[in-house]
Amino acid sequence: MLGPSTASALCSVDSTGLAFGSFNPLTDSTVDSTATLTLTCDESVSYTIALSPGGSGTYNPRRMASGSNTLDYNLYADAGYSQIWGDGAGGSVTVAGGPAPLGAREHTVYGRIPLASQRGARVGSYSDSIIVTITY
Repeated sequence: MLGPSTASALCSVDSTGLAFGSFNPLTDSTVDSTATLTLTCDESVSYTIALSPGGSGTYNPRRMASGSNTLDYNLYADAGYSQIWGDGAGGSVTVAGGPAPLGAREHTVYGRIPLASQRGARVGSYSDSIIVTITY
């Protein structure tokens, strides 16, 4: 006699890159950009999305690197740039959703470089790597 079968939902995430482009650190403004995380599940599930702190190991601020030079930035869960998107530690928040509909659901990541406090930034190509973790 066979018992009831169990199945697990399968989800995957894709993202567009977040690129700040060229900028002048001598301005008093910020540089903003967005990226999109697309979550696709084969079943309707509730989920949370967490983002790693990147190479700096801290959420506030995150730091991009160009050799030994760094540039502060952060990633936010809201267009008002008030909720740092992380894993729930260090004052950061995760983004919850669900139950997710079958197919794709998009989430916007808001990125910001505060320039007024970084006047000494060196010319270069800066980057960081963020790990996206989906829990469902």
